[in-house]
Amino acid sequence: MRGPKAFDGFTNFSFETIPDGLTPTEGDGDVTQDIPSLSQSIRKNFLQPFGELLAKLRDSATAGLVPPVTCLVADFLMSFTIQAAEEHALPIILFCPASACSFLVALHFRTLIEKGLIPLKDESYLTNGYLDIKLDCIPGLQNFRLKDLTDFIRSTNPNDVMVEFAIEAADRFHKASAIVFNTYDELESDVMNALYSMFPSLYTIGPLPSLLNQTPHNHLESLGSNLWKEDTKCLEWLESKEPGSVVYVNFGSVTVMTPEQLLEIAWGLANCRKPFLWIIRPDLVIGEQVLNHPSIGGFLTHCGWNSTIESIWEIGIEIDTNVRREEVEKLINELMVGEKGDKMRQKARELKAEENTNPGGCSYMNLDKVIKEVLLKQY
Repeated sequence: MRGPKAFDGFTNFSFETIPDGLTPTEGDGDVTQDIPSLSQSIRKNFLQPFGELLAKLRDSATAGLVPPVTCLVADFLMSFTIQAAEEHALPIILFCPASACSFLVALHFRTLIEKGLIPLKDESYLTNGYLDIKLDCIPGLQNFRLKDLTDFIRSTNPNDVMVEFAIEAADRFHKASAIVFNTYDELESDVMNALYSMFPSLYTIGPLPSLLNQTPHNHLESLGSNLWKEDTKCLEWLESKEPGSVVYVNFGSVTVMTPEQLLEIAWGLANCRKPFLWIIRPDLVIGEQVLNHPSIGGFLTHCGWNSTIESIWEIGIEIDTNVRREEVEKLINELMVGEKGDKMRQKARELKAEENTNPGGCSYMNLDKVIKEVLLKQY
């Protein structure tokens, strides 16, 4: 969030914290960027302090100091909250900020292990074509390859922390009162149809950036969330550029690349001779404002869902993880001035989601259902 003052004017909002159980790093480093360590700490350390917080809030409510806790809303991977909800007899809504596809895949990690598809036998499987195997064991995913799954499944470790973390979370999904997705049905129709057959209470309310645009701003402009600080100075530079002329490069807040990958991407960008805006941590820009700027004509990213959904799910061009500057240059030119780029922009216009998030649209109505059918159900 943007500091405690972000909540000025919200008299009914209270912000509480629990310890993360991590040892602070030296200097300016942020240990929360070590995702495996953070995931391991979540599994081992978060349940007890979170339960103690709920107990404290319950006691404060009994004393008439605060309203009672009536429902939990948690990130779908924070599965310890499901156990806490059970212990305190509270309904819980899981929120999936990533794609519904990632949720569906997490449900089938155990299946992939049972079929011997993961973990990889050895590192040669990274380059011998094995990752091009098409998966037929996950309903709702067509023409999906092993390489299309999240990177951490490429481990050779049978006890990989990230895989175990995801499986542990997926085993608890069915205990949630409802699950909310940052997508809309038309965007991931096959995936959502598969999930609807597995869970009784699912709601698609995305894309959230578009839904937020339907909310009267007043105090809301002070709110936001990011793992890093945001910087808006680049917006002035974008104003000086021609419409559709700038390549926007942003690999998100947690993606880590090797120095060699960074160098190859940098040279590829330079060689294509197109103006580009490359956001490198720690100061992220406000992604939606940049992606909505008329000067942006292409987007180079790690395919994080927040970034993808903000650019309205353009059909992309894949760059192999073995990055080469010549390929980067070729694909950027293809995106910015090629026929394939024109077709992708047309597809993006067709998939544009405003009608779903406008009042009366599916996502807008689904959010209303979440409030009435889950949050207010007990009343």
